[in-house]
Amino acid sequence: MSHHRNPRSLLTPAMHSVLERMTRAAQVPLHVMTPLQARLAYEVGAGVLEIPTPKLQRVDNFTLPARDGEALPVRLYAPTAEKLPVLVYFHGGGFTIGSLATHDVLCRTLSQLAHCAVLSVDYRLAPKHKFPVAHNDAWDAVQWVAHQGESKNLDTTRIAVGGDSAGGTLAAACALQARDAGLPLVLQLLFYPGCAAHQDIASHKKFATGFLLEEPHITYFFNHYLRSPADREDWRFAPLNVPDAEGVCSAWFGLAECDPLVDEGLLYADKLRASGVPVDLEIYRGVVHEFIKMGRAIPEAHQAHADAARALKSAYTKAFTTHR
Repeated sequence: MSHHRNPRSLLTPAMHSVLERMTRAAQVPLHVMTPLQARLAYEVGAGVLEIPTPKLQRVDNFTLPARDGEALPVRLYAPTAEKLPVLVYFHGGGFTIGSLATHDVLCRTLSQLAHCAVLSVDYRLAPKHKFPVAHNDAWDAVQWVAHQGESKNLDTTRIAVGGDSAGGTLAAACALQARDAGLPLVLQLLFYPGCAAHQDIASHKKFATGFLLEEPHITYFFNHYLRSPADREDWRFAPLNVPDAEGVCSAWFGLAECDPLVDEGLLYADKLRASGVPVDLEIYRGVVHEFIKMGRAIPEAHQAHADAARALKSAYTKAFTTHR
């Protein structure tokens, strides 16, 4: 099978040059660090390729209670003081790294472009907090918005959930949980979500090394997060394992072509479509996992921000007209 093109030839020139620069910088790979070191390294690197920080009228930090009494830090963004629909957002980072800070620019951007409030959730991280704590925290935040969001001037009839990577997993699982609880959501906004129980799909082999998110990282994160092999089969970790996706809210997918997770996203989109769920899907060609946080260097990031904002606006408008 040697006639197959080198998958690196799929990369855009800008993406190729970003990866080259990263290789030359030769930073210590995350998967040989302790989780605390990895968290700090990710935080330091997070802003390097970001677009300038959008200024918003409203940025509030507060906490909301998780089911075990833990106070979860959240950050609420809004472009104006008026009552707005809300996106509950979960950051990526393999359930092990990532924070409000690492996804601050992204959340501001979505808030500004979609003219909505964004509530970014600092769910608890592995290895201190293993599965299903991140999921429970995420779902507790969604329920808090549904029941208490009015107190922060949020339009609780129009709630969307969203996230990137592991945060996409949390958003997809919260959408399933919301369906089961009879809580209507307007959209699940999924940037390259993890959806499968095992990393054995074709894209995992094709993009295993040299495309930013490498196989050892994935193993590292999941070894910290999962308590046992049985956890992998749980749909709260692997939404593809849900027996039935019927009646879950509409979905928007933004996938990166050169990403080990791309096939999981495609399979989950297919599963939702087969269950009659409206699905809107974009594949951004020639870019890697994490590209939506590289707007300074990668034009596709701007495109993805605009597409995601359009999907949110349209879901909010549709919900507004149906609720009248």
